[in-house]
Amino acid sequence: MINIKGLSFIYNDTKEPALNNINIQINEGEFVGIAGPTGAGKSTLTLCLNGVIPHFLHGDFYGEVKVDGKDTVDNGCAKIAYSVGSVFQDPEAQIVSTGVEDEIAFGLENLNIPRIEIAQRIKESLEMTGISELRHYSTSQLSGGQKQRVAIASAIALRPKILVLDEPTSELDPKGSLDIFNTLRRLNQEYNITIVVVEQKIQLLSEYCSRLVIMEKGNILLDGATRSVLADQETLQRIGVSAPPVTRLAYMLKKQGLYQGEFPINVDEAHLMVSKVLHEKCK
Repeated sequence: MINIKGLSFIYNDTKEPALNNINIQINEGEFVGIAGPTGAGKSTLTLCLNGVIPHFLHGDFYGEVKVDGKDTVDNGCAKIAYSVGSVFQDPEAQIVSTGVEDEIAFGLENLNIPRIEIAQRIKESLEMTGISELRHYSTSQLSGGQKQRVAIASAIALRPKILVLDEPTSELDPKGSLDIFNTLRRLNQEYNITIVVVEQKIQLLSEYCSRLVIMEKGNILLDGATRSVLADQETLQRIGVSAPPVTRLAYMLKKQGLYQGEFPINVDEAHLMVSKVLHEKCK
């Protein structure tokens, strides 16, 4: 679904590359989390997936980016939007209409979708994101989490095969963050939408994503199954990425020779790990 080869990008006003020889493939139906310290190139990478780079943000672009078989250099953002839905960090910057229904219709109207089909897509996207009751609300009435889900509904109304999100929970409390990730899980599992999400809250990524990509200074340092990436505590600590507490606990127990099993990625798995360690110590 996503195929990137030798991607490097340098913004016009800088000398250092924001992305440096990126090579990555993402298959249909994957749920991929991207994390890393500030300045790692995470947001720049998402802008390459939806065509904003190189069509609106200019610089030195090298390599190849293909999404759903479309080369992003040869196809403009409008064509790429049929395959890639984008949700940005601040929903306020993305919402352009005063009403929820009008907001979801906006992109569809710009793609000349027939009016009857627009009504159906609005209904479907609201149902898919669990916010049907907000259809006739004013966007000014919405909470941050509701606005973010309206932004997601607007993106999936275009029926993309890929949904790319850049820090969608940055302004949300823990409950709102869980609501967004539960919505993403549902879209991934029930509708087979490929999800690529940039997120600083590594605990969320560990519980919801099947694959993690860790970036630093425009490079991909780690890429693999979530559990195996979190197990590389030395690399994560070196670049300042804080792993989930349960994973850090497992790392400390392993260093002391008290635990030899798999790294836990949630509280239930950590409970089993601690129980096993205590059982061994009490023998």
